[in-house]
Amino acid sequence: MKVLVIGGGAREHALCRSLSLDPDVTALHCAPGNAGIAEVAELHPVDQLDGDAVARLATELGAELVVVGPEAPLVAGVADAVRAVGIPVFGPSQEAALLEGSKAFAKDVMAGAGVPTARSYVCTTPEEIDEALDAFGAPYVVKDDGLAAGKGVVVTGDIEQARAHALACDRVVIEEYLDGPEVSLFAITDGTTVLPLQPAQDFKRALDGDEGPNTGGMGAYSPLPWADPKLVEEVLETVLQPTVDELRRRGTPFSGLLYAGLAITSRGVRVIEFNARFGDPETQVVLARLKTPLAGVLLNSANGTLADQAPLNWSDDAAVTVVVASHNYPDTPRTGDPIEGLDEVAAQDAPHAYVLHAGTKLDDGKVVSAGGRVLSVTATGTDLAQARERAYAAVGRIRLDGSQHRTDIARKAAEA
Repeated sequence: MKVLVIGGGAREHALCRSLSLDPDVTALHCAPGNAGIAEVAELHPVDQLDGDAVARLATELGAELVVVGPEAPLVAGVADAVRAVGIPVFGPSQEAALLEGSKAFAKDVMAGAGVPTARSYVCTTPEEIDEALDAFGAPYVVKDDGLAAGKGVVVTGDIEQARAHALACDRVVIEEYLDGPEVSLFAITDGTTVLPLQPAQDFKRALDGDEGPNTGGMGAYSPLPWADPKLVEEVLETVLQPTVDELRRRGTPFSGLLYAGLAITSRGVRVIEFNARFGDPETQVVLARLKTPLAGVLLNSANGTLADQAPLNWSDDAAVTVVVASHNYPDTPRTGDPIEGLDEVAAQDAPHAYVLHAGTKLDDGKVVSAGGRVLSVTATGTDLAQARERAYAAVGRIRLDGSQHRTDIARKAAEA
């Protein structure tokens, strides 16, 4: 099978790594990719928001499966353009991707499906914003209705900060605060059958102890030793399957990766948000544990034959990812700094630890930083403690001027 992956972050590197290990994949392409992906796939320049350009590239390459990684191309309708030329694609249609593209649409779908979530108000005027903030009280949860690359949410006890964020958005969703730990659960679906993956937990705040501003994610781990063993089954029955059924009932079937961000509250499981694609950095740890070859599963989703898929096979190992971010992330990150130590990790830490590139590029043959989150250092071990130890040992070999990373990823879970 010839596969084309669209995107250029650590999530796409994780996808390409898994696909490169699949014996059924005879040729692997990625557009636009990054410096790390170049080691496992052939790269092609493309405007990933231009559906016609992506469809042309897929046709030229003779791709038999296209995997759309990021949310922006999905919301822009890239999957539709590829489907229109008759190539199977893993990723929802533009209409179905509104589940991530609009928080208000997602709330409406959840209401129709009877999915448990936070009470919320959709606001478009300063008066509505003030009423909603007053109704819920602190801590305030304010979400930009549109795409914001994981950084459109403010959770704060400061009403002025909450109001300022709300006023900066065209349309905003203000909702009640959900207590309890957060869990990310991915599911692959063809619009009818829903196949859940293993749960993970990510770390959104920039600094240790969950301090600092929200980011796209500073690390993740899987499995979750503290979670109820029946969690996946419960979420499949109460969240994932009802949502997929509701979207099909509306005439906008969702095919691809459905990501549920969950809060395990004192009143039970509640949905914080849906995403329409693999999450970053959780993908890095979930795919590190998946033993079933990936391409066939994604193709079954694209072809509507997921009911024929054999049960997924998972490693008992734990996986931990630590994100190395550039200077000043998440504000205005510095780019263009050389990255050293990657060869040392490959020589001394493989196969238990490896580096997935997020924001990198080749400059005159050298790997340099090209984004806010630069690398995802991923490691596996017999338990979380060993996986953490290996991940941080590998992080310690990497040299990137001014870089930052959290030192407490998976610490509590490993010590529990």
